Amino acid sequence: MALKAIISKQHLLIAGLGLTLMGCQHNSATVEQSTQAVSATGVVETIHGVEVADPYRFLEEETDATHHWVKQQQLAGQAYLAKIDNKQAIVDRITELWNFEKVTAPSEHGDNTFFYRNDGLQAQSVLYVKNSAGEETVALDPNGFSTDGTVALSGVSVSGDGKTIAYGVSKSGSDWQQWQFVDVATGNKLSDELKWIKFSSAEWSKDNQGVYYSRYDAPEGGNLLADVNFNQKVYFHKLGTSQSQDVLVYERPQNKDWGFGAEVSEKGDYLLISISQGTDSRNRFFYKSLNDANAKVVELIVDLEAEYSFLGNDKSVFYFKTDLNAPNGKVIAIDVNRPAKANWKTIIPESQDPISNIAIINDHLVVSYLHDVLGQLSIFSMDGVKRQDVDLPGKGKIAGPYGKRSKDYFYYTFNSYVQPQTTYKFDFKTGKSSLYAKPTISFNPDDYVSDQVFYTSKDGTRVPMMVSYKKGLKLDGNNPTLLYAYGGFAISLTPRFSPANIAWMDMGGIYAVPNLRGGAEYGESWHQAGMFDKKQNVFDDYYAAAEYLIDNKYTNSKKLGAYGRSNGGLLMGAALTQRPELFAAVLPAVGVLDMLRFHKFTIGWAWTSEYGSADVAEQFPALLAYSPYHNISERAYPATMVMTADHDDRVVPLHSFKFGALLQDRQKGDAPVIMRIESKAGHGAGKPTSMKIDEFADIYSFLWHNFGLKVPAKIGQ
Repeated sequence: MALKAIISKQHLLIAGLGLTLMGCQHNSATVEQSTQAVSATGVVETIHGVEVADPYRFLEEETDATHHWVKQQQLAGQAYLAKIDNKQAIVDRITELWNFEKVTAPSEHGDNTFFYRNDGLQAQSVLYVKNSAGEETVALDPNGFSTDGTVALSGVSVSGDGKTIAYGVSKSGSDWQQWQFVDVATGNKLSDELKWIKFSSAEWSKDNQGVYYSRYDAPEGGNLLADVNFNQKVYFHKLGTSQSQDVLVYERPQNKDWGFGAEVSEKGDYLLISISQGTDSRNRFFYKSLNDANAKVVELIVDLEAEYSFLGNDKSVFYFKTDLNAPNGKVIAIDVNRPAKANWKTIIPESQDPISNIAIINDHLVVSYLHDVLGQLSIFSMDGVKRQDVDLPGKGKIAGPYGKRSKDYFYYTFNSYVQPQTTYKFDFKTGKSSLYAKPTISFNPDDYVSDQVFYTSKDGTRVPMMVSYKKGLKLDGNNPTLLYAYGGFAISLTPRFSPANIAWMDMGGIYAVPNLRGGAEYGESWHQAGMFDKKQNVFDDYYAAAEYLIDNKYTNSKKLGAYGRSNGGLLMGAALTQRPELFAAVLPAVGVLDMLRFHKFTIGWAWTSEYGSADVAEQFPALLAYSPYHNISERAYPATMVMTADHDDRVVPLHSFKFGALLQDRQKGDAPVIMRIESKAGHGAGKPTSMKIDEFADIYSFLWHNFGLKVPAKIGQ
């Protein structure tokens, strides 16, 4: 977990995917190209000349009938899951595996070093501070924010001198944050409070006297979990003053859909403003000198044509990672005194492997690459000369590097699907890495296999997939298998350790993760191959993964489970409506399932840069063709557990409500269709440990039961 909440287009994406439980407000600024009528079976609209039925539109309204329906579905789902034998054995094994100390990579500010630690089963991780004498104290303990662990620490930014912490708090998984401040030396909370913040960090000024941040106006519709979010603005807050006195730094009222990510350069000489438009991976870039009180915001990059991620600066020379004419990414330098494109210089050219992350440390460019989804680290001089590749502990995910330009070392973390996160420290003086922090765990990673395979999709595209299981498992075509995927918004599914996955393997299960188009595992071209009217490529990649597992004797369709969250929940909806025969059980979690109305709520408009919009005549046919809600027919469907939460203001519960209701109505087979609706939870962020464990146990027991298997009374050694 990074110590600084970074606004990104990916965050805006996932954060944007949402509505809340009920009372969603339509975006009045959207021009509807439709007419509608109410019939006995619900709403029927004519959109671009096509009649479209929406039989469960009433579930979008906050009425007694909706509340009653939700409550009944919640009780029915709980009753179904409670009847599955030996669920507690799964809870016990996951709990046993989860119970180990977890420590993040450190972050240094002034004389203090900050890091997160979780003793094992704490609801939320605790932020610690270590002073120059090596003494450790608790800086922030979010476990005291609420009795049930549902009020979470959503972001932290430490002042440059390490003396003050700005931190964001969210309730029940909501994206709305309230930022507060605490004095590190005394632990005393300051009186400052900043409200109506989403998708923003707090960036400290050079003098450590205040922060730059982005926020929205207070929602006018009265439903803060559902109202549309437009017109974000950048402010400066000076410590010791009220929020009403904050200085407006930048706004763009004529461009209400612009989002602002504010950052302060490492030396404090510039305010950098990255301007996103929806979840588009491209951005504009403006800046403001902080050395001149009268300086204006300068519009350096005004065209929405590529990604420009600020890396650092040497006075007027700004370094960026960009995909301009380089889908896999490159590093360029722009002298803001000579900003014409003809003067831009390429420092590190595009390579065959996409860039995952870059940091300027010890006056070097430390670059993390993805090679067939697996991490690599390389070090370059500031003029682009490659110095060395960093020797890594294995094949897996690299997070980082974490460090500062003024330091001669950096930290990075490594993990895989069978090995938990381990932190390493690289020393520029020796050119080598050393172990910094390794967890003590209750299982042996060498007892498990995590292999990468490649398969061919419908159109001939080569797609990678990680397949993990316990050693000794016979590939006889009869193994319980969970196929998890995402496929969208340029989000790469790199190896990620979870104790719950080890429990699944201990049960005899296979855990498979394909890297579908729509992600960024092979750069922006891989992303674009799964956008807009090419979204079907994502679904076809997923079905091909399932067929590969069946053809190569890992499993069969009666023991294959499908699971995905958010945009991956959309993928699950497509799997149900397009290829239900492939799967024994499907779990759409917090999914985008009504592709004709997603843009009418909260920040859903932001996803039109990925999916398109039903309001656009040319884009409507493709959306209708795969919209899961609109493609449910009367037929036999596999066992389905539709998962959502009552405070999800990223992906609207209403998507799940409508989809689940219609699927139950049109199910002609014997397999169950149930709803799992969490209370006091959101899209997933900030969920306490106990709720995470219980969710995994419900997923595994539902799958196991519908594979026709009995959960063993004892799991593991």
